[in-house]
Amino acid sequence: MYRDKTCGELRLSDAGSKVTVAGWVQRSRKMGGMTFVDVRDRYGITQVVFNTSDNTEENALFDAANNLGREYVVQVSGTVTERTSKNKNIPTGEIEIIAEKLKVLNKSEIPPFTIEDNTDGGDDLRMKFRYLDLRRPAVRKNLELRHKMAFEIRRYLDSKGFLEIETPILVKSTPEGARDFVVPSRMNPGEFYALPQSPQLFKQLLMVSGFDRYFQIAKCFRDEDLRADRQPEFTQIDCEMSFVEQEDVIEMFEGLVKHIFKYVKEIDFTDPFPRMTWNDAMKFYGSDKPDIRFGMKFVELTDLVKGKGFSVVDDAELTVGIVAPGCASYTRKQIDELTEFVKRPQVGAKGLMWVKVEPDGSFKSSVGKFFSADELKTWAERMDAKPGDLILVMSGDAMKTRKQLCELRLEMGNRLGLRDKNVFAPLWVIDLPLFEWDEETQRYYAMHHPFTSPNPEDIDKLRTDTGNVRATAYDIVVNGTELGGGSIRIHEAALQDEMFELLGFTPEKAQEQFGFLMNAFKYGAPPHGGLALGFDRFVSILAGLDTIRDVIAFPKNNSGRDVMNESPSPIDQAQLDELQLTLKPME
Repeated sequence: MYRDKTCGELRLSDAGSKVTVAGWVQRSRKMGGMTFVDVRDRYGITQVVFNTSDNTEENALFDAANNLGREYVVQVSGTVTERTSKNKNIPTGEIEIIAEKLKVLNKSEIPPFTIEDNTDGGDDLRMKFRYLDLRRPAVRKNLELRHKMAFEIRRYLDSKGFLEIETPILVKSTPEGARDFVVPSRMNPGEFYALPQSPQLFKQLLMVSGFDRYFQIAKCFRDEDLRADRQPEFTQIDCEMSFVEQEDVIEMFEGLVKHIFKYVKEIDFTDPFPRMTWNDAMKFYGSDKPDIRFGMKFVELTDLVKGKGFSVVDDAELTVGIVAPGCASYTRKQIDELTEFVKRPQVGAKGLMWVKVEPDGSFKSSVGKFFSADELKTWAERMDAKPGDLILVMSGDAMKTRKQLCELRLEMGNRLGLRDKNVFAPLWVIDLPLFEWDEETQRYYAMHHPFTSPNPEDIDKLRTDTGNVRATAYDIVVNGTELGGGSIRIHEAALQDEMFELLGFTPEKAQEQFGFLMNAFKYGAPPHGGLALGFDRFVSILAGLDTIRDVIAFPKNNSGRDVMNESPSPIDQAQLDELQLTLKPME
């Protein structure tokens, strides 16, 4: 055997025993007639001691230890002894191995960055040498957490009667929604598969098939612009249930989320998660995924600011603000930094108004020449601003201004330390719009997908007030991140046909794209609904990370590239010929 103990399991109770360990050289330290070598494997680190001696064999062992480089793969045998100088920071810190044999199993070049938690490697370098980055304990722990969560999710859903069923990876392309990744078919020239954006249609077919409760930890693919919480390929916990209403689905998956928080973080959510309508989320937070760990809810001031000769607000559809508690002490430089923040292209605002409520109750403001102290007092009263607070106000197009103020609110939350990664505030956002209007194409699109059922109370509005129809849909949000979402599905053919018509599908087009589902519905589709949770996001939230990349073994960068294996990449002309594909020359 290469080893009979791992580098993480030896304890003081093992003192006196003969052991063999194997792993990578983390570091070595030469101290006079002794050399200390830390040997690391997946399970931990063990210190090995090599002593100089008059004995020729022992001296050769000592010399060999002095020639070890970082990341050499070694096998060491020796006797476990109690350490004189103990290290309380590691589980094996009370013992060390007095080396008697050393075998170099493989040498290593000097790694391009240090294999430690506080590495000197930047993101690009670490991604290029991801197999080395994965040796770092901090990254490994994220993948261990992912593994544990996957097993516990499977166990929990199995206990609730769900069956794990795999659905196809090569599917039919449906242009609605995000862009598909397409795959050419060699056996069917000129025709293409798509990689699934989700298993949506297949899980609905499984409900028609009578499986009642389905789940899958499924790989999904979307060819869309990337952010910290997005990857071209990602994993979701995909679920569907038959004979359910919205409340049944919410109750089931709130139970799952609570269970995983208890399992991973020992956090016990005893009360139901709060619920907020989509309209209230946008009105008070400017986001459909509000971070409710802190306040600073939006307060509208439009009616208080009009008609004062200040065109910025007179010409604006909306004037709205937040209160930053205790920030009246901000210097002009700090306020200018906030103004520059909202002017960044990522936010897109033209400016920022501010009012300081001084400790004595007086006001200092950037708009003092347009508004009297009494008028500013009215602002403060509406916003419940106290002496020492700072009022921050923005004006413009309603939807854009809310989103811009949302970014400022989150920035203030960061500056004031109100977005603690160890505090979790889940909620459900409900009553989402069924449709969204696109100015460019002058048509409605499904906010989620064409199979989402309208709220039963709004069905009579489908033709007369289409834009205000609510969906029987729900999103679960944690700390400003959408953890997942779902809906009750349309299961009646007549309502589904009407939905397609409102979305601009001809009967022929609907049949071409979704005919197999519509045909299945003719044979008795039960009422059904479901939800998908972003597994990568769930792990990253519980690991306290800002990006999902560090919970994925081999992620892509922000350009959708794998810089380690250099993909995507061109393919041989012979492959193109076999697929009967011709590349258009780049202009």
